[in-house]
Formats: sequence, structure tokens, C-alpha cells
Amino acid sequence: MAESNLPTAKEELEVKHERPSYSNLSIAYNSLGQFKRAIRYHQRHLEIAKEVGDKAGEGISYGNLGNAYGSLGQFKTAIEYHQRHLEIAKEVEDKAGEARSYSNLGNAYQGLGQFKTAIGYHQRHLEIAKEVDDKAGEGISYGNLGNAYQLLRQFKTAIGYYQRHLEIAKEVGDKAGEGRSYGNLGKAYKGLGQFKTAIGYHQRHLEIVKDLEDKTAIGYHQRHLEIAKEVGDKAGEGISYGNLGNAYQGLGQFKTAIDCHERHLEIAKEVGDKTGEACSLCSLGISLECLGNVLKAFVCFQSSVEVYDDIRASLQLNDQWKICYRNQHQAAYKGLWRTNLKQSNVVKALLATEKGRAQSLRDLMNKRYQLGDSLTNSASCVSLSCVPSSTVFIATNGPFVYFWVLLSNDNIQMRKVHVNDFKYEDDLEIYIEHLNKITLEENSARATVTCENPSLDSPKREEVANDVIPINVWYSKSRALQKLYDIIVTPIADLIEGKELTFVPEGPFCLVPYAALEDSKSTYLSDSFRIRVLPSLTTLQLIHDCPAQFHMTTGALLVGDPCFKDIIYQGRRLMQLPGARNEVEMIGRILNIAPLTGEMATKDEVLKRLSSVALVHIAAHSKMETGEVFLAPNTTRENPKPQEKDYLMTMKDVEESGLRARLVVLSCSHTARGEVMAEGVVGIARALLGAGARSVVVTLWAIDDEGTVQFMSFFYDALAKGKRTSEALNHAMKCMREIKVFKEVKYWAPFVLIGDDVSLDFKDI
Repeated sequence: MAESNLPTAKEELEVKHERPSYSNLSIAYNSLGQFKRAIRYHQRHLEIAKEVGDKAGEGISYGNLGNAYGSLGQFKTAIEYHQRHLEIAKEVEDKAGEARSYSNLGNAYQGLGQFKTAIGYHQRHLEIAKEVDDKAGEGISYGNLGNAYQLLRQFKTAIGYYQRHLEIAKEVGDKAGEGRSYGNLGKAYKGLGQFKTAIGYHQRHLEIVKDLEDKTAIGYHQRHLEIAKEVGDKAGEGISYGNLGNAYQGLGQFKTAIDCHERHLEIAKEVGDKTGEACSLCSLGISLECLGNVLKAFVCFQSSVEVYDDIRASLQLNDQWKICYRNQHQAAYKGLWRTNLKQSNVVKALLATEKGRAQSLRDLMNKRYQLGDSLTNSASCVSLSCVPSSTVFIATNGPFVYFWVLLSNDNIQMRKVHVNDFKYEDDLEIYIEHLNKITLEENSARATVTCENPSLDSPKREEVANDVIPINVWYSKSRALQKLYDIIVTPIADLIEGKELTFVPEGPFCLVPYAALEDSKSTYLSDSFRIRVLPSLTTLQLIHDCPAQFHMTTGALLVGDPCFKDIIYQGRRLMQLPGARNEVEMIGRILNIAPLTGEMATKDEVLKRLSSVALVHIAAHSKMETGEVFLAPNTTRENPKPQEKDYLMTMKDVEESGLRARLVVLSCSHTARGEVMAEGVVGIARALLGAGARSVVVTLWAIDDEGTVQFMSFFYDALAKGKRTSEALNHAMKCMREIKVFKEVKYWAPFVLIGDDVSLDFKDI
């Protein structure tokens, strides 16, 4: 009898030893690009936990599976696993596991964009952390709450939570958490437009990071390495080498750093950690470049980008996740074009920069036009022959701005400009944002003027005035447009030819009012050129290569002054826009088309008609942060008090609309704006291009109601005469400057053409 039971006992012993092995393996593979393999090990760990009746282990496995699926962007699946972990944690009275579940659920709902639900779970995590006196967990929950409110763009609320996280991090001696808090505070203050304060927090963050690197990081990473070797955790060993390499890199000990990164690379390849492989290649490239070995650095950056692109291509994720992913991995893409330039490969550097530009938008457009994978896989496929003459491609690195001026397919000139002797790498970006902010603040229509802006006030004068700025960095308001001209136009003025000028900008350069840039003789750039903007060169080629029958040639949708009587937004009632009604009625007379106004201009009706017209023109209120448009609500007897979803035309609504318009004009405030990321400006204009619009006209700031009617009369008069959109815009700007009451920049310069330069035959429409 004893003999017959021996195999079972042996099997049970093997299972007990097998469980931690599977757990370690799952952790090893739990890196981007290896999640599917990690999931298999988590599932095996779950089976074993169930087999031996380990409820706590079962719960942990559910939590790990949830995290893995969350990292794959499959947030709904992740939520199911985290809910199961939560149930078991409650069942076995595991308060720590319960708290982790709430935190993980919060992060998963955050990934779905359901920020209010996420906040509820983070609040529950906070309650438990306080209940069990887990100070570290309390700090983490405050940080997570801050992140959620920051994503909601409620920056002041986010700052309150980040400050609490900072206090606790200091209290428990968590220097890393303290550093993260400073970094998050910097981002939040940057969101408020308080750039000087933001710089202070970012500097404090940098000091703490360097302090940790210099004093403790190497010791901790070495100890972690020893433990990883001791327990046979190869993936952990690789990560430790990578962390050590970064620490030595920060100390300027590049040869030692290279040794560590090479060891990390070997292990990452051995265990199949694709992200670790890409990261180690990028870090190797940085160290090699610092040592002056440009060729080897270039090879490393190229390999890193290839791995990142493979990972990205293998994961079928939503647009928002792709945007975030691209934002996280900028160093390799920058390193690739930078080392190309150091080898005097001007065109290859341009193509390398283009490779990382507007990647997710490229995917949306490619899917919409059904052109296949050829263009999305490599920017090297881009034909420069479709690019208009005098196209200026802009990229930044540290305090330098790089300009590629494309004069023809075989004539590309490059200029590099050192803007200022900034101490910190982000200062150039913040500086350009500051100049944009001055322009926005000076030119937005005021609260005393009827404007197409839903009471979302533009930055107040006091905020700029009270933002104390060092005299050697910032410039007076009156010189903002001239300073932008000096940075952007002066270095390339001798290269620009013809009457057309196209910009392909990066970062805050996307929000520059190019038409209003002013030289030392008070001549505006639009006096000499008609101007448009492109998200990337590839997006233009996708438009040119789309099927000829894709875009509509007939029909127009004119929407103006929707009825806002039932809408209370942010505690305030939206006012009607009589100028917007006059505007679309004027256009309607030109086209002989009746516009949708008042109660007829509902969200449902607008979305129903979007896919069937060649021209869309909307004059209404819009959100300052994203440019999303307010329409008349879809009210019913059962729903007398409309919610935001009933009246706000969102980016998601646009992407799902089946749009086929040749031209979309959003004569609303702030429709060119959005969150500036590595992807570009993420707002309504991007959504329109991704949905299928061939070209869009949008605005950079709050526009005046009366002035816009006059502007659009000039614009549509020119379109009716067969002029292209860029010519019609330029014509309207010049006409406005000839009228005394409308000659100021604020009346004519906010309008921006993005995408193709189309013309419309009004006889067909």
C-alpha cells in the first residue's frame, strides 16, 4: 500500500517544486513582445495551484494573467482575471492581494479610457492601504489617482494627489517614489501651462535620479544581479545588467556600461525577451555614440528600431495603446536618424526620422484606404516625388532643431540650429510651448467677445505674467512671433522657393501659427507663401495612393449654431452663436444647400450624414483640449437631461463615421489642438484624417464669431472660383488684413490646413 502511494507523493513533491519554476518563467517572459509566452506559464501555474488546492496561489496567478493581458492591451480580459483575483483575495482574507487587485483593476479601466471607474478602484486601494497602515501602498494609490486625473486633464486635482504621494515617499524614505512624484508634478504643471514651475520639478526629479544612480543604484543593481544568478532567474539577471549599464552610463563610464548592456543583450536573446533586446540595443547605441563610435552605434539603433517595429506589428492593439507605446520608445528612433546624420547620410536620416513619425495615424489611414502593409512597414518605401516643393521637415534633439528642406526628389538640404544653451534636454520643447502659449493667450477671443469656444477659457494673462521666467531664456510677448520666425524660418529662408510652403513638424512645432510668423520688417510668412501642414510624408502618400473613387465628389454637410439650450457643461450654459448660423447660411447660398442649424443639428443627424458628402463645414463650440465638437443633443422624452455622449462629437465618433470627405472645415475654436506626443497632436484633426478625410481646415485658438463669418466669405468665394484650399486660405488671410477691424493676427492666423491641398467643383456639389 505504501509502495503504491509513493509515485503520488513524488508527483506532489515535483508539483510543489514546479510551481515556483513556472512562476519565475512567467515573470521572465512577462515583457513586451513575450506576453503570450508569459501567459502560458501563468496558466500552467494556475493549473498547478488549483491542483494542489492553493487558493492564494490561484489568486496570484489570476492577477498575473490580468497584468499580462493588460500589457497586451486586452483590458477587458485583464479585468476578468483581476476580478477573479479580487474574489479569491476576499475569500482567503488576503488584504494585500485585495488591495493589489483594486489597484490593477484601476489601471486596467484606465487603459480602457474609463477614468471615473478607474478612480473608484484606486480610491478603494487607498482605503485598504490606510486600513492596514501600508504607507507605501497609500503612496502608490495617491500616485495612481494623480495619473487618472491627469489623463482627465484635471491637472489641479492631479497635483493634489501627487503632492500627497511626495509627502509619503519622503516619510517612508522612498527616494525613487519621491523622484517619480517630482516628475509627475512637472508633467501636471506643464499641462497647466506653468512651465517655469514644471522645469523646477523636472530638475528636482533629475537630481534625485542622478543621486540614486551615483550613490545607491549600482549597489542595489549588483545585489539584484547576485540574487538573480543565485535563484537561476535569467531574465532578472539580464534586467540587472541593463540597470547597471544605465547607471554606469549616467556616471559617464561608458565602457563599463557597454559591457553590462552587451551581457543584457545576450541574456535577452537567450530567454526571448524582445523588449529587453530592443532596450539593450538602444542603450548600447547611446554609449557607443558617446564614445564616438558612430558606425557601431548606428547598427545598434537600427537593430533596436527593427525589434520595436516587430513587436508593434505583432500586437493587434487599439489606437490609444499604439500612441502610448510609440511615446515610450523615442530614444532608438532619435538615435537612428542622429547617427545617420553624423555619417553625412542626409536622405537616410530623413527617412529614419519619417519612420517614427505619426505611426498610429499611418495605421488608421492604411486600414481605412485598404492599401495593405507595404507602406506601414517601412518609411523607406515613401516616394519623395509626391512631396510638394519647399517642404520643411522638422525634428528636435536636445537644444537643436534640424530642418530638412525638400526642394525636389533629388535635392534635399539640411540645416541644424542651436536654439539656446539649455541645461536640460526638455527645455527646448518647453520654450517652444511657451512661445505658443503667449501667441494663444494674446490672440484668443476674450470672454467679452462672442466666440466659438464653450466657456473653456484660454490661458489668463495673469498666468503668463506671474510665471517668473529667467531673462536669458524667455522673450516678451510682443516678440513671440518674431522669435518663432527666427528659430524656424531664418535658418532656411535662403532655401525656400516658389509660393508654396509645407511643414512636417514635430512636438510643440505642430502648434505653431506658421501663417503669422513675422520677420524683423513686420512681414508675415503668409504674405509670401500659402502654407499647409502634414503629420508625416507617408500620410500624404497614403492619401495620394488611395483608390480614386474613395473620396466623395458630390454633396455637402453644413452645420452651424446647434441648439445648446439643454447643455450644461462644466457648470456653465453654452451660449448660442448667431455668427455661426450666418456663416453656414452664407455658404449654403453659395452651394444652394440648406444647412443644419439649431435643434436640427443633432449629433445623430450629423454622424448619419458624414459619410455621404465631399464637403463638411461645422461652425460650433468645441473642447479646448481636444477640439471635439459640441452639437445639439439627442434628447428624448426618456432622456430630457442630455449627457456628454448625447451632444459631444468625439474623436472615436469621427473614427467610426465612415468619412469620405475631400475637405472638412471645423470653424470652431481649438480644433487644431490636442495632446502633443511622439505620434503628433492627438486631437480631432488627427481623428478626421484617420477616418478618411483628404484634407482638414482647423483652428489653433478661440476664434471671433463676427470675424470668422467675414473670413469664411473670402475663403468660400475663392474655393468657388476653383482655387485650391491653400490658395483660398491664403487669399482670405490677405483680404482680412486689408480690413482695419480684422487686420490683427487673432482674426486670420488660427486657420490651418492639414493634409492634401484639394480643390472642389461647386457645380458637382
